[in-house]
Amino acid sequence: MFAGRDDDDSGQKVSLGDRLKNALLKPVDPNAAPKPAPDHPETLEELEAAVKYANDKERLIGLTAAPLAAVIGIAIISADINNNKLHTSVSTFHELLAVLLVLSVAMLITSMLRKRLYLGMVTALYGLSVFNLHWWGFGVPYVLIGAWLLVRAYRLQRDLRLARGDAQGGNGNAPPPRPSRRYTPPSSPKRSISPKPEDERKAG
Repeated sequence: MFAGRDDDDSGQKVSLGDRLKNALLKPVDPNAAPKPAPDHPETLEELEAAVKYANDKERLIGLTAAPLAAVIGIAIISADINNNKLHTSVSTFHELLAVLLVLSVAMLITSMLRKRLYLGMVTALYGLSVFNLHWWGFGVPYVLIGAWLLVRAYRLQRDLRLARGDAQGGNGNAPPPRPSRRYTPPSSPKRSISPKPEDERKAG
């Protein structure tokens, strides 16, 4: 009989939902796979890890959105083929479906690799593609998710630059001083006044 709960190594009960979550979020080989970034990085090392890798929340969003994107792509293309009032070639719809499926696979791969920036770009591109097919209800959520990931990537990059500047004494972001372009003419040397001879002074 299938059991909804199981024992872990410590003897504690682990639910089926926790096991599925751990299988999705935890890498199989912790030495080979990247470590997840903290949700609220504070130190310089945590910021560097957060910029390089997506955290568990962002990865889970991508892993959930990717298969849904494939299902949505198949559903909307099938609906467009059945309601083809403009008599568009069926091969065109098949090409659009291939594009949507490729974006869905790219979404899944970038989620598994924890690449936040690329995940945001692919997700936003998928949303725009669905949006251009006039399925706004499915396209807008993906555009919003992609925009959120891109904003997260930008803010973390900014915080990392500021943290590196503070670590270098506050001058990490200060631009080097530019030389003044104002022209200063060279001062002419003063002519020394030679003393007059005694005969000229008497004559004067």
